[in-house]
Amino acid sequence: MRKEFQIFDEFIKSKGLRHTHQRNKILDVFLSSEKHVSVDDLYKLVKKEYPDIGYTTVYRTMKLLSESGLCEEIDFGDSIERFEHKYGHEHHDHLICIKCGRFIEVSSPEVEKIQEVMAKKHSFVTTKHKLDIFGICKGCLKKR
Repeated sequence: MRKEFQIFDEFIKSKGLRHTHQRNKILDVFLSSEKHVSVDDLYKLVKKEYPDIGYTTVYRTMKLLSESGLCEEIDFGDSIERFEHKYGHEHHDHLICIKCGRFIEVSSPEVEKIQEVMAKKHSFVTTKHKLDIFGICKGCLKKR
């Protein structure tokens, strides 16, 4: 059993919820996607393999996956809630194009260090953070 399924199973049990095959199927499809998916996107992927699973089940399962720490909800400023893998993936930030919606995942040890220094300077204990930088991508700049 993959570690993600074990984590999710333990989380479900800790919440006093039922373990269902539908939730496992949704988790399997989500883990296979390796993309930033909206509930609509994921529902379409799930529906191809498991036509008996409804939209509400996908939505509620993604909320549980987020609560369990396996994924994270993200918003690129377009009011579309997306989910990205969190467990087993390194922390990263996003550069988001305000013209085409394209996003680029970026990692920077220097930025992480600056964030740590800022928190320490203000006696602030960080529990999580995200950095989204909005601008115009290279492709959209060329079109101007």
